Amino acid sequence: MNRAVKIGIAGTGTALLVLGGIGTYNLVHGLTSGETDSVRTSADRTFDSTKLSTTPPSDTEAVKLTKAFLDSWSTQHLNSAAGDTDTPAEAVQSLQGYEKGLHLKKLAFGHVRAAGTSTVTADATKVTFEVTAQVAGGTWSYPSAVAVRKSTNGRSAVHWNNSVLYPGLGEDQSLTAGQLPVGASTAKVVASDGKTDLASFPSLRDIAATIRKHAEPTGGKAGTGVAVIDDDGTGVKTLKTFTKGRAPVIKTTIDASLQAVAETAVKDHHLQEKPAGTVALDWRNGHILAIAHTGADGDIAINGIKSPGSTMKIITSAALFDQAGLTANSPAPCTESVMANSQLFHNETGMRPNPRSTIAQAFAVSCNTSFIKDGFHYLVHNGDASALHNEAVNVFGMGSWSVGGGVATTDPSIPADTQGGDQAAQFIGQGRVTATPLFMASVAATVRNAGFRQPIILPGQHQDAAPRPMSARTAGYLQSMMRGVATGGTAAPRLNDLPGVGAKTGTAEESDHTNGWLTAYNSRIAVAALVEGGTSGVDSAGYVVRRLLTSS
Repeated sequence: MNRAVKIGIAGTGTALLVLGGIGTYNLVHGLTSGETDSVRTSADRTFDSTKLSTTPPSDTEAVKLTKAFLDSWSTQHLNSAAGDTDTPAEAVQSLQGYEKGLHLKKLAFGHVRAAGTSTVTADATKVTFEVTAQVAGGTWSYPSAVAVRKSTNGRSAVHWNNSVLYPGLGEDQSLTAGQLPVGASTAKVVASDGKTDLASFPSLRDIAATIRKHAEPTGGKAGTGVAVIDDDGTGVKTLKTFTKGRAPVIKTTIDASLQAVAETAVKDHHLQEKPAGTVALDWRNGHILAIAHTGADGDIAINGIKSPGSTMKIITSAALFDQAGLTANSPAPCTESVMANSQLFHNETGMRPNPRSTIAQAFAVSCNTSFIKDGFHYLVHNGDASALHNEAVNVFGMGSWSVGGGVATTDPSIPADTQGGDQAAQFIGQGRVTATPLFMASVAATVRNAGFRQPIILPGQHQDAAPRPMSARTAGYLQSMMRGVATGGTAAPRLNDLPGVGAKTGTAEESDHTNGWLTAYNSRIAVAALVEGGTSGVDSAGYVVRRLLTSS
């Protein structure tokens, strides 16, 4: 990048722009040859800035002085030009910075004319003109203006400020020509196809802005032209483009096609505009393929921390298999109610009791009492109810994830020190247990992959590993049970016609309403959805999940 010398600032006025027309002044080649004249300091040219006249110079006076100033500037007599201003020392430094920053080869001024009393600088006459500059990379033309003031001794001067160089040029800003500055702000955050801008998706605009700030762009090619830069060389604004460049990109794992489906899915008419969030993952590698959400409370897909309800029975089942040695065919009686730690738990209305139920059967119909009874009996020992927490951490990778690019996600929570009724409630995803759609999508992905892959949104981002791989035995049980939920269990109304799909529904109570959950996988993706105020998982989140599964 061609770096300009910092331009000095003096005065408080800002010149305005009007096109006009008399006279043209040219700078011959060889600007760096130096100058031999000195600043005009003789008494007949002295301007006293401490004694300003309240009467502006006449149009003739203002134009004459401006022509002299521009003539000296165009012929590279910068000291003389600066001597025609009210702050010569500041002006000469800035004029030199203009030349160096633009790699100036030739300079011409035209259409010099008076434009009445300045509306910006008090008691001054405005003179407008056009600038044509041959700079590094091409020719640049623009309109400009100065304000001419008079002191009480009758002498006039150009009021100096950055706008003399270019209209509106701010403090601590300068001009550069040649290769245009390329910074992080120009980078394009794109989907995995390398071209679809993530900012084109409503749910990803904030995520794209965050990634742009924190991730390193690659590729790209700077164009050439003229630009405003700040005092550390960062590009502020491109004023003229000679050759177009190509913006650098930050490639993410997002699948553009699936993201478009997700954006539509969370607005499905069956949801009746209830807040919804969904996340889809590639279960083979943990790549986040889609994030979509609605509602006024932020991104509930990755930060909507809610009780996950019966989707937690996936982890409860895994704990029963891994830590209690049970199988999918182990008894799990489904009773109307069950008492645990002096608290009575019931099933949802309409659940038919089945005293001969197995874990697989209870899982398919989502019987709460079955999992509370088995969970409390086999996984709580002498008041220690940390087994579910340990399973979530050791096998399902629960922890503080960094998905990459500075994107913040809210961690799930399955406390290791639950007490009282929460010791039983945790097994059905209630009590102090909380999760996000991102985490529950990862739970389904871990089952389908038979092992945990931490979700990431940037390819190559570090992925934490789970302390222990999922056993083939546990993976087999869970995959069979989740397939049963999709084909003949609680998710069947939405998913029973889809091949290779495994699922788990959930409904969680929250104050005066319920939230609907569903997590599922097929041969390519794992997905989870949450609908706040959903009457049930299948009749709310089920519509969202189906759309994604049928589009992958």
